[in-house]
Amino acid sequence: MRSAVVIGAQGVIGRYIVDKLASLPDWQVVGLSRRRGQDSARVRHIAVDLLDPAGAAAKLSGLADATHAFFAAFQPGAGAAADYAKNIAANRDLLANSVSAIDRASPRLERVVLVTGTKYYGSHLGPYRTPAREDDPRHAGANYYFDQIDWLTAFQKGKRWTWTELRPQTLCGFAPGTAMSIVPVIAVYAAMRKELGLPLAFPGKAWSSLYQVTESAHFAEAALWAATEPRCANQAYNITNGDYFRWQHVWPRIARVFDMPAAEPQPHSLVDFMCDKAPLWDAMVKRHGLQPYRFEEIAAWPFGDYVFNCDWDVMSNVTKSRLQGFHAVVDSEQMFERLLARFRAERIVP
Repeated sequence: MRSAVVIGAQGVIGRYIVDKLASLPDWQVVGLSRRRGQDSARVRHIAVDLLDPAGAAAKLSGLADATHAFFAAFQPGAGAAADYAKNIAANRDLLANSVSAIDRASPRLERVVLVTGTKYYGSHLGPYRTPAREDDPRHAGANYYFDQIDWLTAFQKGKRWTWTELRPQTLCGFAPGTAMSIVPVIAVYAAMRKELGLPLAFPGKAWSSLYQVTESAHFAEAALWAATEPRCANQAYNITNGDYFRWQHVWPRIARVFDMPAAEPQPHSLVDFMCDKAPLWDAMVKRHGLQPYRFEEIAAWPFGDYVFNCDWDVMSNVTKSRLQGFHAVVDSEQMFERLLARFRAERIVP
């Protein structure tokens, strides 16, 4: 029996890793997050503040059976999402405090999977070398991904376990309260435009640029592969759906999911557009019988502004993962239709 510790278990990455591992007969899972999740037969949750090193060490001291750790925690910064990479101290300490505590607690630890992302290449700063490869040089300037992987590689030296770094791009899943998922941003934006009698206008400048995303369930499959494949020891891998698209082609398909007309780009700030929409959302929840998610927790508007205004190509090369055994792919345009239709069916949006 393998025992996984998923750090950031309530997020748009962690909750999918928890679900994937819990569906398998040979895994037990412990989920770590600030708020305690719902326990089940194969999953137990620990509510812990990982920025409190002494408190974290105490709460994690019982993880003596941990064989794998998946680090998917994240502390956003203030302001624009493109600046989140500068929030170094908190994100480095989340990793250091959790992994060092698990290392002390468990003599069985085999692999630590660290989730970073394509900001490693400077994808948030403007045009960069594409398709990005894992051995490309780091961009100039601050980035907490650099501090995380530097800490992890130094800490691991001489240890019995190994690490793997995974670099996804724009996760597509659902986790209320997360700052880093684009699907709920699209769903709530579309639902509100429809409620107001407006067409689904693309809100940014990235209309014709090449883009890529990573479905959260797909990423969970990759994380399982990375945790158990011997060739992944002390290696980094790009993990995306494996294709590219342009918003100008997928946007009309998204509009059809909501039975509304698409419109040409009308660049505007989602943060500004949504600043007074909480009462409208509350009324929509009541009128349409939606799940009672609060407006401030259902979508991250700064992240939407960031994604829809990357008017340069965002592309990763995933050849390395394919050559070493991870062959799964996702059709991104079909994925948007499927996930958004599910949001409507589950009454997250009308």
